[in-house]
Amino acid sequence: MKREPGLLSARDLAPELKRVERRLMLKTGLSLGALTMLTGCNLADGDMTDRALFAMLRFNDRVQALLFSKTRLAATFPASRITNPFKFNAFYDEDDVPDIDGATWKMEVSGLVQDKTPWTLARLRAMPQENQITRHICVEGWSQIGEWSGVPLRLFLQKIGADTRAKYVGFKCADRYYSSIDMESALHPQTILALDFIGKPLPAEFGFPMRLRIPTKLGFKNPKHIAALYVTNDNPGGYWEDQGYNWFSGS
Repeated sequence: MKREPGLLSARDLAPELKRVERRLMLKTGLSLGALTMLTGCNLADGDMTDRALFAMLRFNDRVQALLFSKTRLAATFPASRITNPFKFNAFYDEDDVPDIDGATWKMEVSGLVQDKTPWTLARLRAMPQENQITRHICVEGWSQIGEWSGVPLRLFLQKIGADTRAKYVGFKCADRYYSSIDMESALHPQTILALDFIGKPLPAEFGFPMRLRIPTKLGFKNPKHIAALYVTNDNPGGYWEDQGYNWFSGS
């Protein structure tokens, strides 16, 4: 049969369909926890295919948020299960870990909060502390168990008069990393501002002087070396999230 001018056959579209199929497999696989590295493209600025995939990721965010329970706890473990040695992991080499002076360090607080006074380590240590031995799960497909102690984030948000009706809590870090979580996850009983690791102040490579520890989410949602915290209704995104990683990345 003679094809009309301008019409494309299935054979013409095959290469493009295969490309889309492969990218769907990669990106939806990540959102389902398949622990797949992405290609690094910015899904918000791409072509029609990218925009479709971006919409799918946002859909998966909503599904994961619906499945999240503020009362369901992540598994905890006895001290005998702590991984030794505990693995360093970041988007830079260990030699590039920031050198921070805890005596002068202060965390900025901003956004939808009543008290925007900066926080020192002494003030944070004066607050109630909670301890947990939980599993850190990396998007790359490995995991390890560690012990963290620190201030429950829900108590900190109450202390600064945060508007807990707001949608997001964002973090900016001294190592140029940034991330954000939804308010329900911020109020989860196991979400803490960690100050200690296995009974001692956080080593530099694990986030001194303070990091977020949130065992209900993948490892990249646990920013280290936090320098600023803010509460907002505008999605702050994140270092990896803005490169295509699923934003919610939790359960």
